[in-house]
Amino acid sequence: MLGAVIGDIIGSTYEWHNVKTKDFDLFPEKSRFTDDTILSVAVADALLHREVSDIPMHKAYAMWYRQYYHRYPDAGFGQMFSEWARADVIRVQRSFGNGAAMRAAPIGYAASSIREVKKEVYASCRYTHRNREAIKGAQAVAVCVYLAKTGVEKKEIRNYMEKHYYPGLTSLDALRAGYVFDSRASYSVPPALLAFFESDSYEDAVRNAVSIGGDSDTIACMAGGIAQAYYHEIPMEIKDRAFALLDTGLRTVIRQFTEKYLPLG
Repeated sequence: MLGAVIGDIIGSTYEWHNVKTKDFDLFPEKSRFTDDTILSVAVADALLHREVSDIPMHKAYAMWYRQYYHRYPDAGFGQMFSEWARADVIRVQRSFGNGAAMRAAPIGYAASSIREVKKEVYASCRYTHRNREAIKGAQAVAVCVYLAKTGVEKKEIRNYMEKHYYPGLTSLDALRAGYVFDSRASYSVPPALLAFFESDSYEDAVRNAVSIGGDSDTIACMAGGIAQAYYHEIPMEIKDRAFALLDTGLRTVIRQFTEKYLPLG
């Protein structure tokens, strides 16, 4: 899941200053982690604790989201999510945004079957994204991660995505010129998938994701999570630069999750 976190950090400075090229500085001075990282780690923490908790997973996810929001309230959360997280009671939201998809990578790593992926994604969405398009986007990202980690070839993963989630995927070149910011899952998940499909390495996938423009940190977060599962390796220099921007709490959860679900790192 570190691949998702790194994608978020790399994309963070380009979200409001889009680039339409793959030739850019990976870690400019203002690089930082955002709510994408926070909620990805919250999902990972929920998964790490599911065996020692009697709370149903849909409630556990909601509790971890709220807990992490209050730890990092200034990480760039949207207004709708912030109001939900601050409310006195846990309410159901029907957001169609990409927030569920951006945090879905850990589910793909932890699951042992596609059926389990889909079940966990639904639980993770139940309180914040009870919306067909949001669930679809989150499932697409998590299923991609699951298929990639199990050694399925990229062409087969794309065929599965086109058959079950997004038929008629085009190319980044076809989208790039006219692509603008839009946080709908239906608009931002397909480019993240394409960024991975058109890549030849982890770094290339993240560069592809940022080069499309739009919601750069989230698109790179999704693409980065999938790319790590497929390529298995992230250049050490990139790992070190990203880890230096995280606090001890986030690093600890990422390490614990990696040790349990990504033993080859």
